[in-house]
Amino acid sequence: MISEQDVEFYSENGYLLVRNVFNEDEISEMRKALDGILDRASRTRFDRSATWQGDYLPKEELRKLVLKGFHDVQYHDSTFLRALAHPNMRSVLRRLIGENVQLHHSKMLVKPPEKGAAFPLHQDYPYFPHARHSMLAASVHLDDSDMENGCLCVIPGSHKLGPLPHVGSYYLDHHEYPLSKATPCPARAGDVLFFNYLTIHGSDINRSTRVRRNVLFQYRDPADLPTELVHVNWGQGLMVCGQNPIFREYRTNGPSDIE
Repeated sequence: MISEQDVEFYSENGYLLVRNVFNEDEISEMRKALDGILDRASRTRFDRSATWQGDYLPKEELRKLVLKGFHDVQYHDSTFLRALAHPNMRSVLRRLIGENVQLHHSKMLVKPPEKGAAFPLHQDYPYFPHARHSMLAASVHLDDSDMENGCLCVIPGSHKLGPLPHVGSYYLDHHEYPLSKATPCPARAGDVLFFNYLTIHGSDINRSTRVRRNVLFQYRDPADLPTELVHVNWGQGLMVCGQNPIFREYRTNGPSDIE
């Protein structure tokens, strides 16, 4: 699926856009599944907007913005279980992480037309720090994405800076790291942007009349242990490739709050 040159590009730049990982039928199935999750969520008290707060935008502008960001989509629709372990995904992950690959978590990110919220530049590291920094995100594009509808942007090579201080552990100082400093990564539906969790990234507001739907899968080497027990979720640790070299019991009490 990717070449040795692609692997070298990822190592040097901290990101890699891989074209046509999913075909049209697979993308259509994921769109339908995502719409179903949104519909079911809208009829519960768990529905919410996940818009980031802060001083990176004026408060009156923040109040107008919407972002649907529900986690662990594979628990809501089996389509995403197939997607996260798709042969094309596993082919890329083995080259970027290694023979053993574990799912950390997943989430959907939907920016509605004309009011889809922005993500200020940040690293994912503060949310779930790990010892060896094998963690990467795979952002699956369910729609064509460009700067007009808030495509992802990255700062190439920024993963080599290591962990950086964040404002409230959420995002980088937007005066030092404005979005204009990042490189846009426009993509087509079916493309996947892979990026290390230390790579600085973010996206602008969706100012278009088009929706921007992404599903993000976060993967790691199972031998790369967290340095803090944060962002732990039910069922975390699904093996996507290879084996888990660390044996332990996996237990859960199940969902604690059902409406």
